Amino acid sequence: MKFNFVWVGKTRDKHYKALQDEYLRRLSHFVKHEVIEIRDSDEPNAESEGKRILNKLNPSTFVCLLDVGGKPLTSQDLAKEVDKWQDAGLKEVSFIVGGAMGTSGQVAERADFRLSLSFLTFTHEMARVVMLEQLYRAYTIIKGFPYQK
Repeated sequence: MKFNFVWVGKTRDKHYKALQDEYLRRLSHFVKHEVIEIRDSDEPNAESEGKRILNKLNPSTFVCLLDVGGKPLTSQDLAKEVDKWQDAGLKEVSFIVGGAMGTSGQVAERADFRLSLSFLTFTHEMARVVMLEQLYRAYTIIKGFPYQK
């Protein structure tokens, strides 16, 4: 299975970028992955960003949208969900983090699964790190490895 991480804009904060890179490195022990950054708009607009996001998606990819209205999961439940995706033979899962204006209705309609990281609001850079850390944690749970901090 391969994970695609699709998000709007670059991670500019060096501390978040370092954490993001660290969890991507850790994840690489379990799953192939690619980061797809969608360029920021001068005037953020969910519809135009949504079109650019959808254009980057493989038509057969399973789409997991990070969404405050999505399904809240524990780390154990996320591990079960990822394991279920593997058992189902999914070849590619794309995790989408929208921009400052959220995601368009078209992106939400395209989602196969909507995941809420928290009822709290995070910056997009922080949401990326939390998502990557939780996916790494999910794999350590699936494999029965102790969590490496």
